[in-house]
Amino acid sequence: MPFSPRRLLRRLRSMLPSAAPAAAAEEEEEGERRPWEPPFDASRPAPPISYPITTLAALASRAYLSEAGNFHLPFNRASSSPWAAPLPPRPRILACHDFRGGYRDDAAPQGGDDPGAYALWHWHLIDVFVYFSHYLVTLPPPCWVNAAHLHGVKVLGTFITEWEKGAEICEEMLATEASAQMYAERLTELAAYLGFDGWLINIEVKLGIQFIDNLKEFVNHLTKTMHAEVPGSLVIWYDAITVNGDLDWQNKLNKYNKPFFDLCDGLFSNYTWKEKYPQESAAVAGERKYDVYMGIDVYGRNTFGGGQWNTNVALDLLKKDDVSAAIFAPGWVYETKQPPNFRTAQNRWWGLVQESWGVLQSYPKQLPFYSDFDQGHGYQVSIEGVKVYGAPWDNISCQSFQPMLKYAGDRGLQTVINCHLIHSFEDEPYSGGNCVTVKGSLQQNEIFSEQLFNGGLPMEGGSVYVFYSVKADARSGLGLSLDLSSGNKESSSILIADDTTAFKTKEQHRKYGSYVNADKAEPHTPVHQNWVVYKATIQPSAGFTLTGINIVCTMKTTGGIDPETDGDGSSEAGANRSSRYHASLGHVSIQNTEKTEFPPARSWVTEGKYISWSNSSDESKLASLKISWELENKQQAPFMKYNVYVEKLTADSNAKTPRFFLGVASVQAFYVSDLEVASEVTALKFFIQPCGRDGSCQGLDECPKFHLVPVDSAM
Repeated sequence: MPFSPRRLLRRLRSMLPSAAPAAAAEEEEEGERRPWEPPFDASRPAPPISYPITTLAALASRAYLSEAGNFHLPFNRASSSPWAAPLPPRPRILACHDFRGGYRDDAAPQGGDDPGAYALWHWHLIDVFVYFSHYLVTLPPPCWVNAAHLHGVKVLGTFITEWEKGAEICEEMLATEASAQMYAERLTELAAYLGFDGWLINIEVKLGIQFIDNLKEFVNHLTKTMHAEVPGSLVIWYDAITVNGDLDWQNKLNKYNKPFFDLCDGLFSNYTWKEKYPQESAAVAGERKYDVYMGIDVYGRNTFGGGQWNTNVALDLLKKDDVSAAIFAPGWVYETKQPPNFRTAQNRWWGLVQESWGVLQSYPKQLPFYSDFDQGHGYQVSIEGVKVYGAPWDNISCQSFQPMLKYAGDRGLQTVINCHLIHSFEDEPYSGGNCVTVKGSLQQNEIFSEQLFNGGLPMEGGSVYVFYSVKADARSGLGLSLDLSSGNKESSSILIADDTTAFKTKEQHRKYGSYVNADKAEPHTPVHQNWVVYKATIQPSAGFTLTGINIVCTMKTTGGIDPETDGDGSSEAGANRSSRYHASLGHVSIQNTEKTEFPPARSWVTEGKYISWSNSSDESKLASLKISWELENKQQAPFMKYNVYVEKLTADSNAKTPRFFLGVASVQAFYVSDLEVASEVTALKFFIQPCGRDGSCQGLDECPKFHLVPVDSAM
């Protein structure tokens, strides 16, 4: 699997009671050296990392954006464009990352080997995500940008100055109007090139009044250039320094920070506000009240309501007062090891957010739509029903659309009847690192149904193709239902299953307007695979909108008695008899074309650079190189990820050589680090497998390749 980042020691988090979050002491373990610190040489080929800009001189020099001087640059671009859609005119939620000083497992653009690495998957509850650290310029690692953009969430980096050193930086940066504008332009260039959506500006120092006009020009120029270069971008001001130059947190919008608010897209207030402050801020903001993000510190440092498991107290008040919320450090759940485990605790904590504010995002919004429910980590990797990798891994860029599951206790997510729906990392996935599984018991006459996605996709008439994969016990029936609504409030629901009769015989079947039988898709999954892929064609009427995708489960009707059935199996027990249920859903794909057309291999140009060999042992060598690829016509390829394999060829032409999965690329480049090559290997053949937005992958024999030959002469 991809490069494993250095296992870095856990930093000590300060629990200071009154400082602003950005000013809280964020000390790291004594002796810890971050990967980008000297003697780090950014121009030298190495496993790619994400890292911040730590000095004003480095920012001014554009060194980070130099392809010649920064080997890591192409790996740090987002695979998606900035999220151009404007923020909705309603109260919003901003989530501010702040996790162990930043740049941990997420600092490896090609992923790592920690299935327990910190991640978010509740994107449907977030409008804006800020990647935060205490370095001067915090550039969001591309994995966060990729996952957030997929779900319609904007991503901001952070520009912060603090303590005495921060004051010196500000005095240099703001020495003249021209210098203030120049540094603003450098920040804009970074966001536009790397593909994220803007900046949180945190000037957490005291400054002489003579610098304030240029500070305002810095904010003004940054906002204007960001809007010009990145449509839909945001610049948000943190509530610290005042217009008088004092470092004095106001905890609300007022005359001391409104001059900055007026020049940008929003205010992130400090978190020690009082009960009336949201209303007072809304009054000052007027029509821009949704641009006021009232801070909530999840650690609970003098925050309204106490944060932690009472974060919803502040959220409830902000929702009532009709202003936005800025949740600082939701990684508290992970860092403080909340019981019983991170996954359960995270689902429970975000469940409080959803209970308070409801669902903020909706998807699908366009076709094709695909989800294999991958959370970006796991213990194995499968691709279209075939296991290709069998070791622990993490890569947030691999996140697929996340289902909008509701937390309902430690048993799992949304317990209904005696069944529950969970993300399963134990069942072998269809694609990615996990699937969703329903297990428990169901009565014979019951249907379990739970919404996976809350959509907003207009139907334009014509055929729509639905593909999904199922792995189930013989008596466990699983299908999908699609909710449709029209402008005149007419609603309908289509149930899709391979055995619709099993659902029609149940009492709840009347809720479905129509039934569509799903057939096994061609080609079938490989031999010895338990997954079955189904395909159905529906004809939704124009004018309807797809508003929901649901998983539906029931017991199939058979002539036998389940040995694990509860009850005596008599006809009197009948429909009240409960049976064991276990079924998994591997993926869902909805598209208006039956098949993705991939460019033939000859349409691609592949290249290997920075090729090096080193000794591993008497019997093998280690190969390292950067592989890149592009379409021959130079057009932007419409693929968000590529699977990378290698085949190690030998002189024996009759020998069948296996293909080894190396990892996933989110950009059109991949760095192979220390690949072991045995002495009998005469050549390496690398396969770059494009993956479509509908989840399909090009056949390995048809995809672009790069040959590294001859191994012997290279050695």
